[in-house]
Amino acid sequence: MVKMRVKGLLFDSPKVVRAVDSATRWALSRAGAFIRTRAKTSIRKRKKISAPGKPPSSHEGTLRRLIFFGYEPAGRTVVIGPVAHGKGEAPSLLELGGTVNRTVIRRRHGKYRAKKQRMTYKPRPFMGPAMVKELPNLPKRWQGSVRST
Repeated sequence: MVKMRVKGLLFDSPKVVRAVDSATRWALSRAGAFIRTRAKTSIRKRKKISAPGKPPSSHEGTLRRLIFFGYEPAGRTVVIGPVAHGKGEAPSLLELGGTVNRTVIRRRHGKYRAKKQRMTYKPRPFMGPAMVKELPNLPKRWQGSVRST
C-alpha cells in the first residue's frame, strides 16, 4: 500500500473570498466608470433644447460634471448617477419626466410678482440608455478578474 501526502492543494477559503471580493470591487468599479463615461458623452453641450426621448442638452455643463459613480461594499453594488444639485429635482425630471409645481417670479411694470405654475417635463433619459449600451461589454470586463497569487 502506498501512502501519499497532499499538501498545499486545499481550498483556502479566506484567501479565495478576498480575491473574489477584490475582483468584484475592481470589475464593478470599471463598469461604473464606463457607464458614467457613456452617460456623460451622450449629453451634448449646446444652447438648443433636446428632443423628448433623446439625451438632454447641457447648456452650462453642470449636469455632465455632476455624474459620479461609487462602489458600495456592503451590498457589492455600484451606484452611478448625477449628484443632487440645488433642490435636486432636475436629474430625475430629465431621466423620467414628470410634473412639478414651481413659483415663477416675473417683473411687470417695475414690480415683481410671484406666480405658481404647474410645469410638465417630458423624459430625456441619459442614464438608462448608457447602461443598456454598456451591458453587453460587462461580461468581457469581468472575465479573468479573479486571479491566483
